[in-house]
Amino acid sequence: MQQPPGGSVLHVRDLNKRIGRKTIIHSISFDVRAGEIFGFLGPNGAGKTTTIRMLVGLIKPTSGSVEICGFDMRRQPEEALKYVGSIVENPEMYPFLTGWENLMHFARMQDGVGEDRIREVTELVHLGGRIHEKVRTYSLGMRQRLGIAQALLARPKLLILDEPTNGLDPKGIKEMRAFIRELAAGGLAVFVSSHLLSEIQLLCDRVAIIGGGRELAVGSVEELIGTGRGLIIWDAEPRSRALELLGEYADIAVLDDAAAAGLDDTAAALLNERSIVTETPEERVTGVLERMVREGIAVRGVHRVAPTLERFFLQTTEGEGIE
Repeated sequence: MQQPPGGSVLHVRDLNKRIGRKTIIHSISFDVRAGEIFGFLGPNGAGKTTTIRMLVGLIKPTSGSVEICGFDMRRQPEEALKYVGSIVENPEMYPFLTGWENLMHFARMQDGVGEDRIREVTELVHLGGRIHEKVRTYSLGMRQRLGIAQALLARPKLLILDEPTNGLDPKGIKEMRAFIRELAAGGLAVFVSSHLLSEIQLLCDRVAIIGGGRELAVGSVEELIGTGRGLIIWDAEPRSRALELLGEYADIAVLDDAAAAGLDDTAAALLNERSIVTETPEERVTGVLERMVREGIAVRGVHRVAPTLERFFLQTTEGEGIE
């Protein structure tokens, strides 16, 4: 195997895709490293699916490069794809066969994959006790794990998962999260696309956010959340006077009802008829609170809403829905 550039398993640089006269992907660049979980997010029509298809060779980029383990997808597609395992949408398995028989079927299509490797991946995905049962008896989570086992048969260095928790219940999502972390801990580079932003925040080490076919942000979850604007919910009476006071500060932004509606359920539960939601610098809060009290405004509560990846996403994509 060639040495990956910069130690990355997946190296994407200036990726562009044009259809006719319209450019739908504009110079997207990112890296995915061994042992990390990388999230890929984009609103509807952002170009997320098109990008994934270019990563796995289903469509060709107009310009730019995709390298996997040092192999260029344009010049050396067969060599590059040897190091990729992927599941796009739901894994397709034969329901009338057992899990083992399904894996045997796929193993025959690949060189050097025998029963020892099938047993290995079966244990890796925690299906050892059910692998000889018909797939039609499997839960959705078990079918997802079987699909991942199939993707791991050829010992890939990069695993691409499109919506791996789609359709799972909370217990299944938690199990899938723990399972993906196990895979990354073993040195596998895992590329995950998902519409569950809270799950991506819990799961991923780094993320890329795209919108309109353009790269909007790439970085660790902590870095991106840190650059987001934290919110303060003021519970003050009379509300009209509190609004006037807050409006006097150039560095405090009062959110309208539509923007405030983007709060998560926990924060939204704090809202009442007196509430005012603002983007307020942390160092400003104490002074504003003291002034409200001095001017006779009854402050019943001040709640800080911690920045989240979902909030950062909505700010970055200007409120567009996730794909």
